[in-house]
Amino acid sequence: MSLVLDPAAQDLLFREARTANTFSDEPVTDEQVQAIYDLVKYGPTAFNQSPLRITLVRSPEARERLVRHMAEGNQPKTAAAPLVAILSADNEFHEELPTLFPHFPQAKDLFFSERPAREGAAALNAALQAAYFIVGVRAAGLAAGPMTGFDFEGVRKEFLDDDHTPLMVVNIGKPGPDAWFPRSPRLAYDDVVTTV
Repeated sequence: MSLVLDPAAQDLLFREARTANTFSDEPVTDEQVQAIYDLVKYGPTAFNQSPLRITLVRSPEARERLVRHMAEGNQPKTAAAPLVAILSADNEFHEELPTLFPHFPQAKDLFFSERPAREGAAALNAALQAAYFIVGVRAAGLAAGPMTGFDFEGVRKEFLDDDHTPLMVVNIGKPGPDAWFPRSPRLAYDDVVTTV
C-alpha cells in the first residue's frame, strides 16, 4: 500500500468507521468538540472562505425543538444522541475574507459582492468542511450520524437566520448497542476513475 497514514488510523477514519444509529449515554464534552474543530479547520476551502458554522444542540429544550423538525426515522436517534450539531453555511462568509485571505482582500468585493455567488460558494465549501468535521469526529474516537432527513426551512427558522443555510444534522457520541447497519457496497476504482 502506498499510503503514509498508519493503517490503524486509516481504519479509524475510513474503513471501519460507520454512521452510528444508536449512541451510549457517555457525554461529548466542549473540549472534545473544540479539539475536533481545531483539527478540521485546516481543511482547504476556496479563498480560505471557511463558511461552515456549527450550532451545538445541548439543552433538553433545544433538543425537543430540533427533534420535531427531523424526519420520523431520525427522531429517536436525535433525541438520544449525547450531542447534536447543526451544520450550516454562512452566506455572509465574505465579511471575514479580509482576515482569512489577507493577501487578496479585494476578493470579498470582486468575487462575492452578489448574494447568489456567495450562496453557491458557501454551499460547496461548507459541504467540504462538513465532511472534514465528520472525519474529525472519528479522529476523536467518536461516531458521527450525519443526516439530511429533516425540514430544512423549519430548522433554519428555529435555530439560524436568513444568512445561514442548514446543510445537515450530525448526531455525535460513542456508539451504542446495534449501532451499525450492514455496510453498503462501494464503487470500484475502475468505475470511478478515468484517465485521459
